[in-house]
Amino acid sequence: MRHPDALDEDHQPNAEIIQRMLDEGVTTLLQLDDPVEAWRQLIKPQDVVGIKTNMWAYLRTPKALEDVLWRRIMDAGVSHDNIRMDDRGARSSLRDCTALINARPLRTHHWSGIGGCLKNYITFVSLPFRYHPNACADLGKLWALPIVKDKTRLNVLVVLRPLFHGRGPHHYNPNYVWDYKGILLSTDPVAVDAIGVRLLEAKRQAYFGEDRPFPKMTHHVMYADLKHHLGVSDPKRIDLVKVGWTDGILI
Repeated sequence: MRHPDALDEDHQPNAEIIQRMLDEGVTTLLQLDDPVEAWRQLIKPQDVVGIKTNMWAYLRTPKALEDVLWRRIMDAGVSHDNIRMDDRGARSSLRDCTALINARPLRTHHWSGIGGCLKNYITFVSLPFRYHPNACADLGKLWALPIVKDKTRLNVLVVLRPLFHGRGPHHYNPNYVWDYKGILLSTDPVAVDAIGVRLLEAKRQAYFGEDRPFPKMTHHVMYADLKHHLGVSDPKRIDLVKVGWTDGILI
């Protein structure tokens, strides 16, 4: 889902447009007309809902998106007191949630090639470095932990201003972000990350004028499919529905 006015002249999210994008994205995903009814298909009034956000200082989940998610969860009938949102403290604060909404920006990542929806659950464990070997190949194991298993109702990969290149831990360079003005939504975390990989690959090709490999392999996405059976990683088997603005879509 993309919109030409998703960001203002200062590259900040337009809250009203973000609301419209999320609503249209969710109704398209679930093939329903009413966004509130769509959210009622995802969330039940008796759920305790956790929004797993991402607070990385350089490229955090936009507050405008967090606010829209919170509002729509309440519209689905969940009380304010039964909604929680956290990132680094998720292991404690979201432990008792019965439903999770997973939302984070897309970026290249020093250890895993990309940071996407699969990696966003790393803060549900006490020792994240244990998942770093072999370019974080087994991030899919996170999703089998009792604290998150079968709880995720929606994955929102934020591609408003993705980071497509960098070197070293916690890298960030404003020259390597661009106004893509989109969000990717799926109930499948593997599929949404697989499309994210394609998007960053296409941008790197366009920017560098050549096929520029990621600093680290992104094979954790494939392994999440083939080894951990979380979802679909093969782009040929993913139904990519494109809604809204198409200029510079790349994929």
